[in-house]
Amino acid sequence: MSTTVTLDQIRTILPHIDLLPLIEQGFVEYSSGQAVVPPVGELLFEDPPGDVHIKYGFIKGGDYYVIKVASGFYRNPSIGLASSQGLMLLFSQKTGVLVAILLDEGFLTDIRTAAAGAVAARHLAPKSVDRIGIIGAGTQARVQLEHLCAVTACRNVMVWTPKSDEFDPYRASFVGSNLQIEFADTPSEVASRCHLIVTTTPSTQPLLRAADVQPGTHITAVGSDTAEKIELEPELVARADVVVVDSLPQSESRGEVFRAVSDGAISRDDVSELGSVIARNAVGRTANNQITVCDLTGVAVQDLQIARAVYEAVAVETNRRPR
Repeated sequence: MSTTVTLDQIRTILPHIDLLPLIEQGFVEYSSGQAVVPPVGELLFEDPPGDVHIKYGFIKGGDYYVIKVASGFYRNPSIGLASSQGLMLLFSQKTGVLVAILLDEGFLTDIRTAAAGAVAARHLAPKSVDRIGIIGAGTQARVQLEHLCAVTACRNVMVWTPKSDEFDPYRASFVGSNLQIEFADTPSEVASRCHLIVTTTPSTQPLLRAADVQPGTHITAVGSDTAEKIELEPELVARADVVVVDSLPQSESRGEVFRAVSDGAISRDDVSELGSVIARNAVGRTANNQITVCDLTGVAVQDLQIARAVYEAVAVETNRRPR
């Protein structure tokens, strides 16, 4: 019989899981050819605007495979709903039996994306960061900042969002922390004052431009996960000394690298995978004055790693309960 895991259970269990090493391991397995990840299934909607991604895969020799459905409907907050929705299904790789239904409502996708952002910063950001820049102020902008705190000592933050009504809720979500958050009038202000930047919006127009970014900056771009979305000017990607993606195959159809290659700004030969950088099979940052870009479009191994970890933690907790 499969286990159904509710969002409340997930929220209780997840803080006790050391997620970053699991996500790192997933990227390394993927880039070493040990993961099977078919092309992303995708549904795009216009009225209201939204997108649905179906991601699935397994690691060879592992215990499970995962199927994840996650959506983003960006007008949802105006009707009192979270923009992210979805679930994950975990199956036995040995028998095909459904092991767990994780009713996460998109929460696990948000968290595994934020963990990937922290992993990217751990391996590509400059050693010294005076100010963190966040583009966007929604859920992903919040969880990215939360997870960055595990990999950098910097606590000064500058945020820009196109929606001014997001400023106060964003700041309120960090009340009681030691973060010093200020807001920027433009994305270029963030670029000119921050050396570690994360972009988290569904923009279809470039927000960060090559001329505004300082030497020594690392940028993690997570918002552009379809062919239509873009947050970085192609010339900015071309200016970068190091360009990294989570998945080379996925970067052929979506993300910042897809747009930069299509624009003729860079060649695909200029790009490495994050898993290869982690395993030191590809060159990452080698100097503090370099500009580095990591383009994350989301890979099913992240979903597998987080779903497996949550299910196994729930199973352990269940076995501890008095019978």
